[in-house]
Amino acid sequence: MTRAVWVKADDAVGDWDDRRARITAALEAGADWVLVDEGDVERVRELGDIGVAAFRTDGDVTMIDDAEGDETGAQPDAFVVGKDGEGDATIDLPSDFSGSADLSTLRRDGDVDAGAYVRILGKEYETFAEAATEEAEYTIVVGEDWTIIPLENLIARIGEETELVAGVTSAEEAKTAFETLELGADAVLLDSDDPDEIRKTVEVRDEAERETLDLQWGEVVEIERAGSADRVCVDTGSMLEHDEGMLVGSMARGLVFVHAETAESPYVASRPFRVNAGAVHAYVRTPDGGTKYLAELQSGDEVQVVDLEGHTREAIVGRAKIEQRPMFRLALETDDGDRVETLLQNAETIKVATPDGRKAVTDVEVGDELKLYYEDTARHFGEAVEESIIEK
Repeated sequence: MTRAVWVKADDAVGDWDDRRARITAALEAGADWVLVDEGDVERVRELGDIGVAAFRTDGDVTMIDDAEGDETGAQPDAFVVGKDGEGDATIDLPSDFSGSADLSTLRRDGDVDAGAYVRILGKEYETFAEAATEEAEYTIVVGEDWTIIPLENLIARIGEETELVAGVTSAEEAKTAFETLELGADAVLLDSDDPDEIRKTVEVRDEAERETLDLQWGEVVEIERAGSADRVCVDTGSMLEHDEGMLVGSMARGLVFVHAETAESPYVASRPFRVNAGAVHAYVRTPDGGTKYLAELQSGDEVQVVDLEGHTREAIVGRAKIEQRPMFRLALETDDGDRVETLLQNAETIKVATPDGRKAVTDVEVGDELKLYYEDTARHFGEAVEESIIEK
């Protein structure tokens, strides 16, 4: 499931300076959407590239004409109804029902996605939210007291009918929303002025999407000098931690953990953004669970960074350096008795993970155990497939 962070920045936040501060913080943190009033759509477009949802106040999306009478790009990516709304006559609601989407407005055809904004104040509001999902691509539910109507009820009943966006006021609440019933909300709508809270909420989103890999040990059964080959250094746009690296290998089913160059060396300075990953033919794991050849990597691609416990995150490739260097060929045997291999540069700055800590590839011996990720599956164009492929 792909998670998303929305940031609320309508006129309830304050004047334009206050709203702009929230929108700017959302842009800088990497949020996915901002929820604003129709009149601010064009202003948001000028600030940066982000999904824009706008409260519809008059039943039609407002378009702004330029000096030549042409419509400008003031239309949002999604419109949202329900701000100060009065519900819908087709649902049995109390006479004082207010503050939720008008379903008749949602049913209108349009060129942009429709969203419903529903304040959960009691059981009848939950019923209304369920009805709104039949018409809305996005259903935003804001619980003023989640002890009355638990979020899990909505997650269980709405299912895949809509993108469920849960209103939250902190990163901690966002974490709960993403984890509820193990499925969690598809997105959260954060109502906070604190840039740090916005950033932390985006971090919670990223953590919710990341996988944790089950790493194992493989025994080195062969190691030899293999002559020269074209070697790839993957320079990322991120600073990597001391226990982080990448998974690379000659066989996609068995990828060896290679440390980032975070350690100091008497020969060269550390490069904590770099992984000297191996020869051009080798696979490297990507954040979507696929693989790419090292030779294919170029600036702007994403690669998966993994730590010794199997926790993963993504990093953007800033540069892939290909140079001819002397290599080692390492062959390892997995717990299942399978044999996997990789080529690594013959240099003491390339470190692999052993039970006793990191070890230079130049010091690796037969019988050593190295950290690796193994999955008994074949790959075709980087995607796992169920077919027999022999790699040797």
